[in-house]
Amino acid sequence: MRHLKQGRKLNRTSAHRRALLRNLMVSLIRHERIRTTDAKAKELRRVADKMVTLGKRADLSARRRAFAFLASREAVKKLFDQIAPRFQSRHGGYTRVVKFGLRVGDAAPISVVEFSGAEERAKARKPRRRAQAKKETAGEA
Repeated sequence: MRHLKQGRKLNRTSAHRRALLRNLMVSLIRHERIRTTDAKAKELRRVADKMVTLGKRADLSARRRAFAFLASREAVKKLFDQIAPRFQSRHGGYTRVVKFGLRVGDAAPISVVEFSGAEERAKARKPRRRAQAKKETAGEA
């Protein structure tokens, strides 16, 4: 029986698993959207939500706890200054896991992990140059 045994082992030792989750979390903070296997994505979601909750506290001890896990100054800075303030009024559910398909090499199921609210930021971006060029040429004709 697996009572009170939470989390996936991901077929790794505990040190390897911690390093894997640290690297995934730093990449998620840096890029705000990453692609990984389903199992890793679901496990990363647990860690990411805890890190954003630390970022919402925004005190020195929370920064130190985040740095103890992430070991990256720029990741901690971005987490506390840019990412966590976006979720100040939200109580959990800071990340989204979307099924993406199968990996070509071994047919492993792949998912995309991103911070919730990323679609609003994508809409707010300026259109790409190519799209602008098409509109300009259509307007001249």
